[in-house]
Amino acid sequence: MKNAILLITLCFALFSSAQAQQDPQNRPHILKSEFQTILDSLGVKGSLLIFDAERERFYSNDFDWANEGFIPASTFKIANGIIAVETGVVTDESVIFKWDGQKRALANWEQDLSFKQAFQFSCVPCFQEVARTVGEERMKRYLSDFGYGQIRFESSEIDSFWLRGESRISQFEQIDFLVRFYFGKLGVSERTTSIMKRVMLIEENQGQKLSGKTGLGRMDDTDIGWIVGYQEIGDKVYFFATNIQPKDATTTDFNAKRLIATKLALEGMNR
Repeated sequence: MKNAILLITLCFALFSSAQAQQDPQNRPHILKSEFQTILDSLGVKGSLLIFDAERERFYSNDFDWANEGFIPASTFKIANGIIAVETGVVTDESVIFKWDGQKRALANWEQDLSFKQAFQFSCVPCFQEVARTVGEERMKRYLSDFGYGQIRFESSEIDSFWLRGESRISQFEQIDFLVRFYFGKLGVSERTTSIMKRVMLIEENQGQKLSGKTGLGRMDDTDIGWIVGYQEIGDKVYFFATNIQPKDATTTDFNAKRLIATKLALEGMNR
């Protein structure tokens, strides 16, 4: 009987550990098998990470994956934009980036774009221009103050370090950064925060607002798909960081699946 009780106690402890792991701030980490089902149904692998700000709980299908560092890709446009507005490199969301007439990778980049449009169209040349104007010294200082991931670059990489190189950020770090930004704890002005919140808005439906930024990078010849941001529903806010990869060569519509997976996970949180 004594051995049986010890076995039951051990099993319960292991189950509890898996279900409610703790981070350094003692916030529960809740495993969500539903998130894995979503990714499997879409033919991708990776992690969906959601932080419930009201309950101060993290939810994911894979916390180990969520701790891994990946190239930020275009999710860095959030930090880049905040720094640009805070330093006056960009005055507001209506500032125009003039197209120089040169051929670009995407057709919707081949036009004059406002700062908000450049963000929403993920115009790489526009934000490369922003980064060059911000400059190496200011960029490194702000990113250090923000505690933004593990960013490494030389002066020659000022307009590319988020696209290739050794810079890395995890899903947990993405959410930590977004939480501090959203609640005005990043050390930037209220004006900067308000402008960037308007710029980051993806869609608004029936009292729900979805804000954030996608990103697409490559590491070790593998596509890395990001979407990070937050969903506002009344007084509640959920922060999310999705990081996925194709399961195999048969995966199709990979880019679209970042948002699809995230929306399905958020819907599950609101049931």
